[in-house]
Amino acid sequence: MSILNFKGRNVYYDIQGEGKPILILNGIMMSTKSWEPFMESLVASNQIIRVDFIDQGQSDKLLSSVYTQDIQVQIIESLLKALKLEKINIVGISYGGEVALAFAVKHPNLVDRMVLFNTTPYTSPWLQEIGYKWNSIGRTRNGQTYYQATIPAIYSPSFYEKRLEWMKKREQILLPVFSNPDFLDAMERLTNSAENFDVRNELHVVDAPTLIVAADEDYLTPIQNQKTLHELMKNSELIILPGVGHASMYERPMLFTSLVLGFINTKQTIYNI
Repeated sequence: MSILNFKGRNVYYDIQGEGKPILILNGIMMSTKSWEPFMESLVASNQIIRVDFIDQGQSDKLLSSVYTQDIQVQIIESLLKALKLEKINIVGISYGGEVALAFAVKHPNLVDRMVLFNTTPYTSPWLQEIGYKWNSIGRTRNGQTYYQATIPAIYSPSFYEKRLEWMKKREQILLPVFSNPDFLDAMERLTNSAENFDVRNELHVVDAPTLIVAADEDYLTPIQNQKTLHELMKNSELIILPGVGHASMYERPMLFTSLVLGFINTKQTIYNI
């Protein structure tokens, strides 16, 4: 168990494997444990660094606090310094992708390559309203209602129906978590931290080759968000996954690992064709 001391707070992180380092950043409801199904493939040829943001997983909680995603950016800064890494590859999904972008515009020289899944360059009014709804339901302390408001919308309708038994088992696992007031309070703080996220006017400073992965049945960060991100990032590629929702890594796990490892480990970035 590895702990980073960040301004007197404990931040949990994990390092496995050897090779080119890849920092993986969690979605808002995730933790380092969420990546376990992919680790066997990811660590086969790379050093994988996972971290729980403040208010996630095994990291400390900022009780009764208000903060922005900049605190998560500062955590990455401190972690890279502690690990003596001069440059890093970053993989982020959703909230983690937003933090990756915020880090990249602040420290473009520290980023080698990025792969961003279901990521938006700004929190739209649409996404803000979804966050307000989640927070309102969370304050009821009704875990069943919170689950129904958050989880089904993360998956594509086709995946949800095909994997209904898996979804029901996942519901039973998540209900105790979603009924925990401490978790719900942390989720509200995390949600609020992204309310004013917007890097659209700063993305021009990012030179790192970036793969942007969109899903055409993503109803939290719709495909137009990734198209806008692609237009604003001069050295980016855009891939659209058909029939996939916001939780793209769970819906297409082999494709997820293939895209991450392929894009980051490909030796050439310039081809004489």
